[in-house]
Amino acid sequence: MRSRYSAFALGLAPYLLRSWHHETRPASLDLDADVKWLGLVIEETVAGGPFDAEGIVEFTAIGRDSGGRFEQRERSRFSRVAARWVYVDGVGA
Repeated sequence: MRSRYSAFALGLAPYLLRSWHHETRPASLDLDADVKWLGLVIEETVAGGPFDAEGIVEFTAIGRDSGGRFEQRERSRFSRVAARWVYVDGVGA
């Protein structure tokens, strides 16, 4: 989760696509260059340990755009594929 947040903050769309599960990954990703990411708070984790195949991360990402400061809350699902964690999907929290 933290590496994906960092990729959003740095505008690294190729990394985001590589770290997305192949069944739910979009064909392309357009990041909003006007968004400046200011912080990440991990609210809760469920599973996702070294012996788990799946995990959940609930987080709040804090950003700023032309409309001002905002928070994005999400409960994200991750899956381990070939020994790497990949983002599957998420719902607003």
